[in-house]
Amino acid sequence: MTNESVSSETMTTRTMKGLGASSAGATSGRRGRRPRTGRERRWTRKNTILFIVGVVIALLTIFPLAYMLLSSFKTPADVYGTSVLPKTWTFKNFVYVFTEVPFARYMLNSFLISAIITVVALFFHSMAAYALARLRFKGRETIFLIIFSTLLVSLPVVLIPEFEIVRLLGLLDSYGGLIVPSIFSAFGIFLLRQFYQGLPDELEEAALVDGASYWRIYWSIVLPLSRPIMAALAVFFFLANWNSFVWPLTITSNPNLRVVQVGISTFHQQYASSESYIIAASTVAAIPTLLLFFFFQKQITESIKTSGFK
Repeated sequence: MTNESVSSETMTTRTMKGLGASSAGATSGRRGRRPRTGRERRWTRKNTILFIVGVVIALLTIFPLAYMLLSSFKTPADVYGTSVLPKTWTFKNFVYVFTEVPFARYMLNSFLISAIITVVALFFHSMAAYALARLRFKGRETIFLIIFSTLLVSLPVVLIPEFEIVRLLGLLDSYGGLIVPSIFSAFGIFLLRQFYQGLPDELEEAALVDGASYWRIYWSIVLPLSRPIMAALAVFFFLANWNSFVWPLTITSNPNLRVVQVGISTFHQQYASSESYIIAASTVAAIPTLLLFFFFQKQITESIKTSGFK
């Protein structure tokens, strides 16, 4: 055996020993570390400050709602006081709202109008979004840009043209005038289009190979996959029309067609000295919106995560 071979073997042995020692040291170092618990990861200085700020913001957000709820049980003499809790609890405000004023009719009108608009809008918006996202035809991007640009136009700008169109169609003071102009919105088409663009192409290609038409793909594949975002959009559409005020006030003068927000505004004119009635009516009108957010908050969160707003 030559000297060169002996020296090479010696170097190889030293290298192996060094690697073994370093790996053993790293292993012992990893074993010696104590794993961090969930409490240590959470209650750092930064996370504690963020937690406190979140609690403060939550309290500031909830306080007006809680104050409105508590004030609805106050007597007319106590509603102007500085006390948050009622001195004398009473249900007369709610009884008056539903017996002396047709407030139940106002809520029924708002519910029917909002429900019809929501169902019809979801149907048409989903079809338009599917065509703009999955079908290829000339002028597709131009059509989408035109639809999307309508989001930049506020309601006061188009209020008079829409009023003239509704008047010429003979829809003033009717449910049709309250429903038809509110069906079409670029927001729903944009949100659904963003969602449909994230669907895998393999689903559509496999269906086309099996002989399915585009309508069959839309009805049997796309719509079932769209349930989370459709539920979130349903909440958005329903709340937007439930809280609608300017358009119903503009085209209706019949008291039987008043929606809940217009009905509350009439309270300010008729019962300006009785704020307790107005607060009680506002509390009742806020209950459906709170219930919707409570039951569909998961769908709203999922729709935001899966539609491009990350």
